[in-house]
Amino acid sequence: MLPTENRLRRREDFATAVRRGRRAGRPLLVVHLRSGATDPHAPGESAPPTRAGFVVSKAVGGAVVRNRVKRRLRHLVRDRLSALPPGSLVVVRALPGAGDADHAHLARDLDAALQRLLGGGTR
Repeated sequence: MLPTENRLRRREDFATAVRRGRRAGRPLLVVHLRSGATDPHAPGESAPPTRAGFVVSKAVGGAVVRNRVKRRLRHLVRDRLSALPPGSLVVVRALPGAGDADHAHLARDLDAALQRLLGGGTR
């Protein structure tokens, strides 16, 4: 489970990450990253936490399949939050092939997309 302070919930935050962030596509998913975005709603002067949200449409599959994909993606992103800059907004959009993919394939595509977005990969 993703901790509460690391969840992306508001529509405006999703829109900011998708419209103003960088994007990396892979066969199973697309990752949008808005690095170091400040959160005006966060109290105090400390660095805001990295927050992540997920988009899994009906094209991925039925409700059971969509929820399974979301659970897998939440688990994968939770383990990778420390590698992202503080205050980042991350939106992971599952593509239709994600419903049939196993955990290892999702992890590989997520790692490749994040590596590209963080400057470690090439096109």
